[in-house]
Amino acid sequence: MADVHSRAVRSKNMSRIRGQNTQPEMIVRRGLHAAGFRFRLHDRKLPGRPDIVLRRYNAVIFVHGCFWHGHDCALFRWPATRPDFWRDKIGGNRARDTRRTADLLNAGWRVATVWECALKGRGRLPGEEVTGKLATWLHSTSDRLDLRGTV
Repeated sequence: MADVHSRAVRSKNMSRIRGQNTQPEMIVRRGLHAAGFRFRLHDRKLPGRPDIVLRRYNAVIFVHGCFWHGHDCALFRWPATRPDFWRDKIGGNRARDTRRTADLLNAGWRVATVWECALKGRGRLPGEEVTGKLATWLHSTSDRLDLRGTV
């Protein structure tokens, strides 16, 4: 199946996709801030530059887009064009995510991942529920939290 856009148009579209301050990330940040949590953003000193760093709780939060990180949910679909490129790209992202999470856990950090499907789409959770689950996790001793939407 051929791409519906020219190479130049596709390049322009892809260049406008943000890696920081995305809508799902902003939803999580607003909810945590309203709940009284204070945090740093995109700490370059930590593996993977976590989206949200809560030093007081020794915790980091990644807000992952389901497409770019290959999440197994309704929001993810393999592109029909250039399948080899996308399998390599998304497979590399998954492998890097696994390595960065392991690095953070080994360094004593607690790691939460909030998936885009928890915040948008048919299976999304209410914003208060996402914030509540994150708050409960932050006050717990659990090392990991994987927050995803309902199916």
